Amino acid sequence: MRKSEVLAAEAVSCLNKALCHLKDIWEEIGIPEDQRLQRTNVVKNHIKGLLDMMIKEEESLKKRVISSIQTCRTEMEKLCLELQLSVFEEEVGISMLQQEKNIRTQVEVLIKEKAQRMQQLKTLLEQDQDLCDILCSMPYGISADSVPSPEQLETFRQHISAQNAEKARRYAEFMDVKKQIILYMEQLDHIPETSFEKDVVCEDEDSFCLSRDNITSLKLLLCQLEERKAENEATCEAHREKIQQLWDRLQVPQEERGAFNEHMVTSRKRNLEALQAEVQRLEELKLLNIRNFTDATRSEIAVFWEKCFLSTEQRQAFSPYFSEDFTEELLGLHEAEIQRLKLHYEDHKELFDGVNQWEESWRLFLELEKKATDPTRFANRGGNLLKEEKQRSELHKSLPKLEKKLKAQIEAWESEQGREFFVNGQKFLQYVEEQWELHRIEKEMEKQERQLKKSKQTEEDMLYGTAVRTPTKRRFLGTTTPNKSRKMVKVT
Repeated sequence: MRKSEVLAAEAVSCLNKALCHLKDIWEEIGIPEDQRLQRTNVVKNHIKGLLDMMIKEEESLKKRVISSIQTCRTEMEKLCLELQLSVFEEEVGISMLQQEKNIRTQVEVLIKEKAQRMQQLKTLLEQDQDLCDILCSMPYGISADSVPSPEQLETFRQHISAQNAEKARRYAEFMDVKKQIILYMEQLDHIPETSFEKDVVCEDEDSFCLSRDNITSLKLLLCQLEERKAENEATCEAHREKIQQLWDRLQVPQEERGAFNEHMVTSRKRNLEALQAEVQRLEELKLLNIRNFTDATRSEIAVFWEKCFLSTEQRQAFSPYFSEDFTEELLGLHEAEIQRLKLHYEDHKELFDGVNQWEESWRLFLELEKKATDPTRFANRGGNLLKEEKQRSELHKSLPKLEKKLKAQIEAWESEQGREFFVNGQKFLQYVEEQWELHRIEKEMEKQERQLKKSKQTEEDMLYGTAVRTPTKRRFLGTTTPNKSRKMVKVT
């Protein structure tokens, strides 16, 4: 028999003894039967109430145990799903308390396993982000919120290891190329100019982004410096040959040549600049006389370009004008050009003079128009105001007449020559129309500006209480005109 059953039997025996004891006490006291019955019923109800309360408490404990088992089982299933593990098999034939304890213990183990995996994932993600920042690569494709499996963590570790190896390889390549770049820059006397060059040469190696694009740009910069070095060497060698030839032709003394020996060996930037300066100096000595004649001819050509109203394209068409290779052939080309321009000017002198007259008249007309809008012109008491207004009126009448005359001459010329007449690369009559239209637009803008200024002034007067008062023509009786008032003479 169980101890609990023995204790239950003892409880029943105690209850019976207590009832018998109560019966004896009631006998001795002489309590009537009806009261005994009543008192016995009270004892029964009291004992029954105590037992019912205890049963209720134990039933509540049973429900809590069942609820805990269900909660732990749900949590365990969720963790097994997240950790990608099979569900824990529960023992059969055990008590509810033992079942609850076993499931709760398994849940604690699963929670610890989840925390360990998430911590490992966090560490790997931090390492991956650092590598992505250095290599400018895409982050590893894994979610930071879901619980990874052991296989996923192992694959992630392998990826981190591969990224670290790639970082080491790119860093070694970067350091090797950087040394070569610095060497070439020193040989070329080149100071880093672009932000990329400064990052490569001046910044700390560990802060350089080892992306594929940067490594490619690094190699491209190295190739550019190599090409510049090769070009510098080739250019310097060509200059040396040219200098040697010019020294021989100009019979430069050996002492003067010896002072230049340093630049005849090395090919740095300063050597290249010195060689270029020496070539230029020798060429100037060689071409001194030819250049003087050519420059004088060019000055004369420029004068006729202005007289003939040639456009920039027409001037640039004579390419020898811009040549710096001063030779006898170049001088001959300039002399031929000046003869052609003189003949062209004489053939169309009447037209060119008319165009020049119109431009001078138009320039004067614009100046007078500008003066007419100047409010300070009324302060002039020398009679120039009337004279300028008269001149402006005459120009306003004469300009259309001159334009009409030029139009007839141009049409006759175009019919005779079979081509259009251009001034400064543009049809002259079209140019005249554009000038008038620009003048009209400018006048309209000035008018709008005055109206706007007047409107702003009116708004300010209304805002600050300063009103423009118009004097009335009629006077009230009894008023006196200030400048007509009688002055009082003081008698001494």
